[in-house]
Amino acid sequence: MPPKRYILKICLLGDGAVGKTSLVRRYVFDVFNDKYLTSFGTKVSKKSVEIGDAKVDLMIWDILGQKTYETLHQAYYRGAAGALVVCDLTRPETMESLVGWLVSFRQVAGGVPVLLLANKADLDRKIDAERLEEFGRSQGCDLLETSAKTGQNVEEAFLNLGGRLLEAP
Repeated sequence: MPPKRYILKICLLGDGAVGKTSLVRRYVFDVFNDKYLTSFGTKVSKKSVEIGDAKVDLMIWDILGQKTYETLHQAYYRGAAGALVVCDLTRPETMESLVGWLVSFRQVAGGVPVLLLANKADLDRKIDAERLEEFGRSQGCDLLETSAKTGQNVEEAFLNLGGRLLEAP
């Protein structure tokens, strides 16, 4: 019997400059560039992976981080199987704003799996681990600390979410 094949839409959410685009570039192309470029609208990248006995095409929607485009964001959320919500460990306000991102996403996508990523783990952190874990629990999200620069937990984040999406009803 041929392996099962899936196409899964994943949204990356979070404020500007938290490293969403860098995480996608590290995962899809295994590259890192520390020059910041603002994303406009959304950029979709595809990564084909095997999870268990399934062949999965992850369609990764890197959504701009400016909150002023809320109506546009909600259009991008339609059809999402899950999300990675990203904050910057060097800027505590980016963690606090994730509540708004999550509420908006869940209004459109429902109760799909969501994983919290605390990015820039290679830099001097301004958010302690206990506070992060408590925040993740309060939002019903598991947490991974990542670094797009070093690659720490980047592949694990996408594969973890992909595995959850295959298990979801």
